[in-house]
Amino acid sequence: MTSHTLEISAEVTPNPNTLKFNVNRVLIAEGSLNFTDKEKAKGSALPEKLFEVPSVLGVMVGRNFITVTKNPEAGWNALVEPVTKVIRSILESDHILFPQGAPAAAAAGDISEIEQKIRAILDNEIRPAVAMDGGDITFYGYDNGVVTLHLQGSCSSCPSSVMTLKMGVENRLKALIPEVREVVQI
Repeated sequence: MTSHTLEISAEVTPNPNTLKFNVNRVLIAEGSLNFTDKEKAKGSALPEKLFEVPSVLGVMVGRNFITVTKNPEAGWNALVEPVTKVIRSILESDHILFPQGAPAAAAAGDISEIEQKIRAILDNEIRPAVAMDGGDITFYGYDNGVVTLHLQGSCSSCPSSVMTLKMGVENRLKALIPEVREVVQI
């Protein structure tokens, strides 16, 4: 019976306004769902309820974690307990968490060989590392040597996000794919 007990642990991220709440459940099979405001959360029980907690500004859901971003003026001491209670309440209920599901990836036949390489590096190396800090990276496109990405979760407003993007992601992609000249965030 203990394997069914819901475990939730809060973990700091490089972004002081974001905490990563790890859970011992699979929330979505792959990718991430990013809810940047109350309107985008409508119909999805977990983020909808989290936005009811005062000072919650953003919610991102990964495979087995929820990243919560707070108002910079708010303190985590007052937020961890209500956020944890909401997560526990929803995950222990019979709510359908995300009726719309995770965003579908483009079919491999729809993208170039370079884009396939970029996606493979992002999915196999970079996204797992970024997820450890409570974030995610979405690939938007590749055009004439420029890779366009979107940082989400703790990475979206993190003070070190530019370093992550330029020093980490850009350097890695350039090293493995000579055609890549630059990585930019949208």
